[in-house]
Amino acid sequence: MMRWIGLMMLCLALCCASAFAIDDYKLGPDSMRKEGVLQGKVTKYSWNNSKIFPGTTRDYWVYVPAQYDGKTPACVMVFQDGGSYVNEKGDFRVPIVFDNLIAAGQMPVTIGIFINPGMKAPATPGGRSISNRSFEYDTLSDQYARFLIEEILPEVGKSYKLTDDPDGRAIGGISSGGICAFTVAWNRPDAFRKVLSHVGSFDDIRGGHNYPFMIRKTKGHPKPIRMFMQDGSNDLDNQFGNWFISAQQMAAALKYAGYDYQAVFGDGRHSGKQGGSILPDSLRWLWRDYKKAGESH
Repeated sequence: MMRWIGLMMLCLALCCASAFAIDDYKLGPDSMRKEGVLQGKVTKYSWNNSKIFPGTTRDYWVYVPAQYDGKTPACVMVFQDGGSYVNEKGDFRVPIVFDNLIAAGQMPVTIGIFINPGMKAPATPGGRSISNRSFEYDTLSDQYARFLIEEILPEVGKSYKLTDDPDGRAIGGISSGGICAFTVAWNRPDAFRKVLSHVGSFDDIRGGHNYPFMIRKTKGHPKPIRMFMQDGSNDLDNQFGNWFISAQQMAAALKYAGYDYQAVFGDGRHSGKQGGSILPDSLRWLWRDYKKAGESH
């Protein structure tokens, strides 16, 4: 009897240990401040007069690396749900990672633009503001791409020189922000060609589950898109789909159609834990040959 109880306790302990190990990813040294590495500057702004998404207001942040000289056009990387990516105590800590990789010459001088989803006025006086996030991020049209190209990039461009080379423009996001990043490049590869997706929502929220089939039809003439994607086996599973299965379908379609892609799968949940832990490597992969290619521009 005591032996049986002991075995049961051991099994319980192993199960608990396994459960706690899920999504247990740690940040590496490139996500930490390093002595002697120059720090870029982050400035917060608001955008309240959108014509593409009328009636919305939103915060956004602009990161400018210390190496930006004001003369040479900088590369650009846009992040959806910008507040989570720009947070230096969060899962991603992009300004810190940018500082370290740019200083090491492992990615080009890049201005980061971190944009929150739009908010609309409450439906009734005293009510809560209405999020426009799903409409902006999950819709498969070119509307969000036009928002960036026609409104945000020109606004930031008033203060900083930004490249118009599409290979020098990247876009990333998590969850619905991840599919949004792909949609921007899919619709406008003339403006954005590098995509970073963390636990992307390639599911039937607003038709995103169709992307694998759309990608497969471009075999023989793939769009000039480079994509790094991450997901975990414990991601969401609900009425809209199974996020992990959808991610595998995306990866299979990208492989079939001959795209330049990298897919990293783990055991994570619907979070930024794994994506944040591999962010430095994913950025190195996305930008791996830009300096050489950029010499001809």
